[in-house]
Amino acid sequence: MASSKIVHLSEDTFDQGVKTGLTLVDFWAEWCGPCLALNPTIDEIAEKYDGKVRVAKVNIDQNPSIPMKFGVRGIPTLILLKDGQQKDMFVGNAPAKIKEMVERAV
Repeated sequence: MASSKIVHLSEDTFDQGVKTGLTLVDFWAEWCGPCLALNPTIDEIAEKYDGKVRVAKVNIDQNPSIPMKFGVRGIPTLILLKDGQQKDMFVGNAPAKIKEMVERAV
């Protein structure tokens, strides 16, 4: 089940949604099997770091300008932002590496 702590950002809400604090952004698509397989990990991070890290998802098909802005070439891509600026990035479905990236930032 998807965590209620995950926010879905669009081209209209992205800049405001990542403006302050730490935000982990999951770039994904409905047709992407590895993206869907990563959902339980994203849910776990959202619950574990609630209040410390905002977790957001961006559907690349519905919001193509956002992944272009960050040079996203493959999905799943997870980008960690601090106050809207990119601090770290990971491409692929590797739950342990993604959790490690978040843990280093907190």
